[in-house]
Amino acid sequence: MALRLEDKKEIVAAVNQAASTAFSAVVADYKGLNVEQLTQLRVQARQSGVYVRIVRNTLAKRAFEGTQFDILNDNLIGPTIIALSTSEDDMGAAARLFEEFAKTNKNFELKAAAFDGKVYGANEVSVIANLPNQEKALTMLASVLQAPISKLGRLITALKEKNESEAA
Repeated sequence: MALRLEDKKEIVAAVNQAASTAFSAVVADYKGLNVEQLTQLRVQARQSGVYVRIVRNTLAKRAFEGTQFDILNDNLIGPTIIALSTSEDDMGAAARLFEEFAKTNKNFELKAAAFDGKVYGANEVSVIANLPNQEKALTMLASVLQAPISKLGRLITALKEKNESEAA
């Protein structure tokens, strides 16, 4: 299907706007998937707050110009679907979404991901997918801060019990 110049400009502007505010990006090959599977992926993306779009590679390269994701240009070969994590609360959402989808759909192949100015290969996407969301990160921080305090409390209790047993 031929796109008019105005349509191409709209696509580039929309993807550029999403990429400018995104925290991570993942590109994958969707060849072999049917419409139902792609629709399922889009529904999951909406629920996760991930921007997903199938874009021609030349348009994607233009859209990524001036963003931190222009480092992905070498991976824009063949049929490409892009996912952008736009939520500051969950920077690894796009990688997690694509990684989970690839587990259940064998035709879906991860190409690469980008986060914080670094490109990760298809076998390294799990690094980004395992980034904790904000709630998980705060929980981890609270447990790290709580550990020394609880150890101090147990030490004081043990010393108190020892002094009471010696006094008796």
